[in-house]
Formats: sequence, structure tokens, C-alpha cells
Amino acid sequence: MSAGDEEAARLARAELPSGLRPETLAVRTAMAPSQHGENSEGLFLTSTYVQPDAATSARRFSEMQDFTYSRTSNPTVRSFEMRLAAMEGGEAAVATSTGMSAILLLIMGLLKSGDHVICSRSVFGSTLSLFGKEFAKFGVETTFVSQTDLAEWRAALRPATKLLFAETPTNPLTDVCDIAALADLAHGAGALLTVDNTYCSPALQRPLALGADLVMHAGTKFLDGQGRVMAGALCGSRSLIVDVFGPALRTAGMTLAPFNAWVVLKGLETLNIRMKAQSESTLTVARWLERHPAVARVHYPALASHPQHDLAMRQQSGQGGAVLSFDVRGDTPDQAREAAFRVIDSTRVLSIATNLGDTKSIITHPATTSHGRLTEVQRQQVGIGQGLVRLAVGLEHVDDITDDLQRGLLS
Repeated sequence: MSAGDEEAARLARAELPSGLRPETLAVRTAMAPSQHGENSEGLFLTSTYVQPDAATSARRFSEMQDFTYSRTSNPTVRSFEMRLAAMEGGEAAVATSTGMSAILLLIMGLLKSGDHVICSRSVFGSTLSLFGKEFAKFGVETTFVSQTDLAEWRAALRPATKLLFAETPTNPLTDVCDIAALADLAHGAGALLTVDNTYCSPALQRPLALGADLVMHAGTKFLDGQGRVMAGALCGSRSLIVDVFGPALRTAGMTLAPFNAWVVLKGLETLNIRMKAQSESTLTVARWLERHPAVARVHYPALASHPQHDLAMRQQSGQGGAVLSFDVRGDTPDQAREAAFRVIDSTRVLSIATNLGDTKSIITHPATTSHGRLTEVQRQQVGIGQGLVRLAVGLEHVDDITDDLQRGLLS
């Protein structure tokens, strides 16, 4: 081997040893470096790629394996997909422009008119609208069921059922479903199970290992971790990701931008330590809120009072995650809303916003923001009252977070 070949082999490092731990995969999985040997993955801001000759160009466009056009593939995006798939324990991943576009790609790739979906009624508000309203226009019917009642999922099965979709824990009430039980139910009916793993991320929960067929992510949240860019992804088997979703993505173009992919790729490197630290702080805040006389109830899986506490601890690596919700006391819905607004408006450290997964703690009122487009009846069905406040805990000192909440709770 020549000196040049030896250097190229030393720099490539694309083939990692088997058996690496998730923390190492989160730092090391990516495409091989370029000839320059960059240690931080390269950012390829290009829309197209020069081909060496017409025959190679024809082959690459036919096989869609190499880089031809950034709507279909990009080295930076590919590195993000490789890293996320490794962390989730999947064979492959496909990146999208947002989390909602990942669900859109899921539906476009798997379903057709006449197909049936079963979905938890406790999922994110936009997910409810996409399944229940937008795709109903195209003949895809969705039945919404209890997040936690397996009998409701079973009763909703039909011969036309092709997909079960669950988000666990849910936004904002942190309800937890039994992933393995839902997987068994789906597979017994010839359907697929997709799990939205945005809240936990692969740092805490790996749904594929529990039997799910696909994992969906809003990478905008914890995968990025600092509230910088929008991103989404689907992870699963190579046959689904490449053969089913690949053609739909290439045609529809809900593609993740290279810059956004690079930002989230770097965010994955600190995901494990962020999730551990933020989960610990969130549990401290949850216990403090549970003792507060102005708080009627705290929704957080790591609390022993949570209805699915034992299940959550088994599925989520013994951690509750970094998001909780709590109900502020109020005798009427109007009084409860007034009290919730007072807590939110009294904060001086927390950010009043609708995102989550940031290093900065974020507080919001779900009934008028993330779930504001639902009817009051829909909100009541899933337990989102006017006094509910959602808190996504960041990396500030936990005492500063509780001090900030105390202002409004004592008013």
C-alpha cells in the first residue's frame, strides 16, 4: 500500500467496529471524511453534483444511490440519516424538512384511498389535523382511540387497517402507551406500527427494539437541542426507507436542507448527556410542583403518581424525559385559564414559546397554542383543560426554574 493509500485508509474511518455503545454512535456515525480529513462532518451546500461522464450520470440517476441532486441526496443529509438510524437501531433513515413532513411522507408512502389508520387521540394537535382532516380528503380514514386502552385499539381494527400511529409520551399530557403490545396488535392484523419518539429520543427510548416498524422524529426538538432549525425523520428497515419512502421523497421534495441537517447532526453528539441532565432537572421540578398548593396535578412519567409510571420506566431507560405539564387550580375553566396565564406571564427566566427540546426552558399554554385549533370537546376528550401549563425544562439551574414558577403560583 502506498503512502497515499495508507493516508486515505486512515482518514476514511467510515467502517466503525461492531458493538459500539449508543453514546459512541452518536458521535462517530457519519459518512467518511473528504480527502481533506475534516474531523467535524462537512457541510455540503450544493444543489447539484458534477458527473465524470454521461454513462456514470445515467447509472447514478437510474440507481439513485450516489449523489446527483440535493432534492434526492446530499452528503451532509446522508450523515445525519446514518447517525440517527444507528442511534435508533434501525437499518436506515430518511430526513425531511420538518416533523410534520415526516408524517406526511409516512402517509404518502404507505397509504392509498380506502386505507384505514388507528391513531391515539392524545397526539400532537397538528398530527390530529393531518390524519383526521387533511388526508380524509383523499379517502384515508382514521379512527382515534385512547392512548392507554389497548382494548380500544383492538376494537378499532378493520380489514383495511394498514397503520397504527402512536406518540409516547404524548404532548402535552405525557400519556404512555405500551409499544410492544401495540406492535403485536398491529402485526397480528397485517398492519405497521409507527411511533413518534420526539419526546424521548433514542437517548431514552428505542421503539424499534420494542417491535415498532417505524420511528418518526421532529428533529426540531431534542435532536437539535438548541431551538435552531426545523427537521424531521423516519427510521426503520431499509426496504421501507429506501424502497417505499425514497420514491415519494424524491417526487414530493419534502427534503431536509443540508445546513439544517448539519446543525442537527452536531446536536446528536450531545443528545445523551443533554437528555440525562434535563430529565434529572425535570423530575426535581415535577416533585416540587406536586407539593405546591396551587397545583392540582402534575403530568410526568417519572413520578410514582403517573398512571403509566412503571411502563414508562421500563420503556424509557428509567427516565421521565424533559417535558412535564401541570394543572393550575381554578374553580371554573375561565378562572383556571386566568391562573395559568398568570403563571406564564409572571416568569422572567422561562421563554414563552411553543417549542420544546431546547437548552432554554420553555413554558406554554397548550389549549390556546399547540392544541388551539382543536374544538373544546376534542380538548376535553384528551384532558387538555384551560388550566394546563406545559413546561419543557432546559439546562438552567433547577432552583432558578422553580423560583420563576413560584412568582405566578403565589399570586
